[in-house]
Amino acid sequence: MYGWIWRHLPGGTASRTVLSLVLVAAVVALLLFVVFPWVEPRLPFNDVTVD
Repeated sequence: MYGWIWRHLPGGTASRTVLSLVLVAAVVALLLFVVFPWVEPRLPFNDVTVD
């Protein structure tokens, strides 16, 4: 999969490297600001009961 992405990025090695870093940053931002906040209320880690 990473090879497929690398082959389809335009430009030379330097621009591909910069574009791949931008893609990684975009995926991390999407996870941090959209996916994780959506999933967090659905996780059972805060449901602690002591009898």
